[in-house]
Amino acid sequence: MPLDLHALDVDVAALSAHKMCGPTGIGALYVRREVAEALPPALVGGSMVADVAMETTTYQDPPLKFEAGTQPVAQIAGWKAAVEFLSGIGMERVAAHERHITEALIDAISAIDGVRLLGPAHTRDRVAVAAFTLGDVHPHDIGQVLDATDVAIRVGHHCAIPLHRFFGVRASARASASLTTTVDEIDRLARGLEQVRQFFIR
Repeated sequence: MPLDLHALDVDVAALSAHKMCGPTGIGALYVRREVAEALPPALVGGSMVADVAMETTTYQDPPLKFEAGTQPVAQIAGWKAAVEFLSGIGMERVAAHERHITEALIDAISAIDGVRLLGPAHTRDRVAVAAFTLGDVHPHDIGQVLDATDVAIRVGHHCAIPLHRFFGVRASARASASLTTTVDEIDRLARGLEQVRQFFIR
């Protein structure tokens, strides 16, 4: 979705390249200037130190004081290409596609008997991610059957055990869509879930 960090008046925002069609292993931290000046560096190393004595260390001004050591230049180049790709499409168009594909995803998953969609059953306040359970079928079994049909999903805790506890489940299956996801792929997911249901729930 299009974001204007200045208009939102945020102090700190974390960005992840692989959530933006870019490579893994790189991210960025947007920090308002006044906050950045007050924050100490998390890592120390080359290029971020202005001066060092046995008793004291002086750091460069932000953002340099947060960029210790050799930067991941290959990932930076890959991320730059991904940002240019997204910018070329236009974030408004990306967001419109995501809303459309999210509706298709929610409708398709919700239509399967025994599926419990975790979270809102509408596109408001939801991105193109749908966590769900299917009866008493273990999420790992759901994932394995779908994998055999060339449909890839995530299964497990998703680093959200407290949220799973809120919904009264230990783990879930999670389907994620993106700007490259098609309605045909959502239909393949639904057909795969029907196979799961028929195999495990008789």
